[in-house]
Amino acid sequence: MSWWDSYRAVYGAELRAAAREYVDHGWPLVPGPGADVLLDTGSVLDIVEVPAEVGRTVCATLRDQGQVVPVAATPHDTWWFPMTPNHALPAELSLHADVVLHTDGIGVLAPPTERPDGWVHWRVAPGLVGYRVPDADVIIEAVTAAVRRRAANDDEQPGAQRPVAAVVAGVRKG
Repeated sequence: MSWWDSYRAVYGAELRAAAREYVDHGWPLVPGPGADVLLDTGSVLDIVEVPAEVGRTVCATLRDQGQVVPVAATPHDTWWFPMTPNHALPAELSLHADVVLHTDGIGVLAPPTERPDGWVHWRVAPGLVGYRVPDADVIIEAVTAAVRRRAANDDEQPGAQRPVAAVVAGVRKG
């Protein structure tokens, strides 16, 4: 057996073990193509996916509140958070194309799924919190705060153009 074949055998066993663990803890799966593990959204959990920078802020906010929740990272520089189902994004978040709510039976790639450009992996594994699905209000509130913070920071980036009123004009002596 070549090293590649042995790698694929071990990876396949890891995928099967992860899928079994999700199902054993009540997290439903959708049959996926090939070797993908897809969590089924809409009945037990929904998933909100955000850019990694927003995800880090969400985690910091929740940590400051003493809360630990499952968090997965994708190779596309996004993080996703499972949450209780049947909650819509507030209008404020719906305006941001990079904040995506996965619901209504949409399958979401779950760890340890491999993509050509990397792995979907846990930043905080659900086993650390007993596979508890956090309340959607908690997650949505933290995401909203993180998106607001990002917008405020975008206004304060160094090198950004400032209004004309902020430019100090001097007289050149010559």
